[in-house]
Amino acid sequence: MTANAHKINQDDILVSSTPVNPFHRTLKAHGLHLDTGEIIALQVNVGLKCDRECTHCHLDAGPMRKEMMPRDTMDSIIHFTHTNDIKVIDITGGAPELHEDIEYFIKKLSLSGSSLILRSNLSAIYSKNDPFFELLTSHKVKITASFPSLNEVLAEAVRGKGAFTKSIKALQKLNTYGYGAPSSELALNLVVNPSGAFLSPSQDSLEKEFRKVLKEKWDIDFNSLFSFANVPLGRFKIWLIDSGRYEKYMRDLETSFNPQAVSGLMCRIVLSVSWDGYLYDCDFNQAADLYMKSRKTHISEITSLPKPGQPIQTGDHCYACAAGAGFT
Repeated sequence: MTANAHKINQDDILVSSTPVNPFHRTLKAHGLHLDTGEIIALQVNVGLKCDRECTHCHLDAGPMRKEMMPRDTMDSIIHFTHTNDIKVIDITGGAPELHEDIEYFIKKLSLSGSSLILRSNLSAIYSKNDPFFELLTSHKVKITASFPSLNEVLAEAVRGKGAFTKSIKALQKLNTYGYGAPSSELALNLVVNPSGAFLSPSQDSLEKEFRKVLKEKWDIDFNSLFSFANVPLGRFKIWLIDSGRYEKYMRDLETSFNPQAVSGLMCRIVLSVSWDGYLYDCDFNQAADLYMKSRKTHISEITSLPKPGQPIQTGDHCYACAAGAGFT
């Protein structure tokens, strides 16, 4: 069975020794604790099917995955967003564009009055037709696009053959619809993950470089760029272990731990929903099988957002979010 044909059990991935202090102990050593603030965002993973099999994917998403959110679970989420004050709804995957009900989901969620974000790997959105782009623009759906490198060879080492050209063409098409223009309400933001087992360079310097090169070479505009360390889960964790890089990478993350980043971590303001409707503190905890409150709770079982002050489930993968500037 191929690696992406089933969900990876993180407990089955053996490591010879513990390379770092447990994350919860590091928090305690700094006099910190990680709990929820005011939840303002709902992040929804609509499925693990993807047109790509990226080496850094923490969810092991790919073309062979069959897990996709059922319509009744979508309806439970839609009802929840219409009865709670949620400022942002963040739609992710896999490649959410591949879900057969994605247009239905976007239309219904837009009635909630929340700001919508669609996370795209760009190659999947490239394959969509004009009505899909018109749907996005009519509902002012913000696009957060993963774009790993300006170098075609490096990008395709992560994403696979043909991904770079499709990504460039997708960005150009989004620009023609008004995405990325300085005066436009249609935000186009880029996310850059390192292509290997190393930490991200300065986000500011990367943004300047990407803005210059994308404009000069392909006349592409975007609004902001965010750079994050790869999270050691799923396919990326397997690659780290198989290549003998796991322990060093974890030590690098621990060394880069930034106590000041903890208060601004995204998990403090997000309620995360998996493709099958269960609740987590973040998308990464979905990959680590860490349910919110250590209890398997379905979105249809709750009527309101979690209250502030609830402990957030953590694991050593959390070092990736608290490294450097943090995952905010």
